[in-house]
Amino acid sequence: MNEQLLLGNIRGVLIRLEETIIFNLIERAQFQHNAKVYDPAEVAEATGGESLVGYLLHETERIHSRIRRYTSPDEEPYFTDLRAPFLPLLSFVENPIKPNDININPDIRKVYEGEIVPYICRPGDDGQYGSSAVSDTSCLQAISKRIHYGKFVAESKYLTHQDEFQAMIDARDADGLLEAITDRAVEKTVLERVRLKAQTYGQDIGGDTTQLKIEPKRVADVYARWIIPLTKKVEVQYLLRRPDDE
Repeated sequence: MNEQLLLGNIRGVLIRLEETIIFNLIERAQFQHNAKVYDPAEVAEATGGESLVGYLLHETERIHSRIRRYTSPDEEPYFTDLRAPFLPLLSFVENPIKPNDININPDIRKVYEGEIVPYICRPGDDGQYGSSAVSDTSCLQAISKRIHYGKFVAESKYLTHQDEFQAMIDARDADGLLEAITDRAVEKTVLERVRLKAQTYGQDIGGDTTQLKIEPKRVADVYARWIIPLTKKVEVQYLLRRPDDE
């Protein structure tokens, strides 16, 4: 098995992404909802029809695509009209996952803008549109990477239980696959770890520990309600489309 698919290595990647996501959510929660940054009508003339967040996300991806960010198997862009890299492509000796076109970023962006932001931010408008959009872009990219890393998780689980998983794939048993990839004990551990990290990172060390920058339970809820379910959606899609090695 490719070392990138070893559970210890996957766990390390997911924990690092956890911290990135938590810090980004804490940063976004410092600003109010600022719904205008998601409304294309507010800036359509300047952005070609995109919202402020969509515009910044698109322009960021256009730059990152030039330095081959989206040639990595663990990265998926939100936009499809990106330019080719000017850096020479890396030669992967072995791609740890099977070639695939799974990209659920439209779903991620929809739930992030419509559900996650209103859940973690105070309602209202504080005029901090640029800062909010910058934070949103960081959040969207980190959350996307974490969710699409489910492909690596799925491949690792498949190789560990190949006969069982292949039988469900052949039967197109999506419900069976969802149950097989679900480890409720691990999910409980993840949620508690995320809550504790949010509680630690969200306070001023040496200051007033009663004033948190974000309610830790809300960060754990982001994982429980959206990140973990969407990750499992990616895992099931990947498995159902995975070509049989035989």
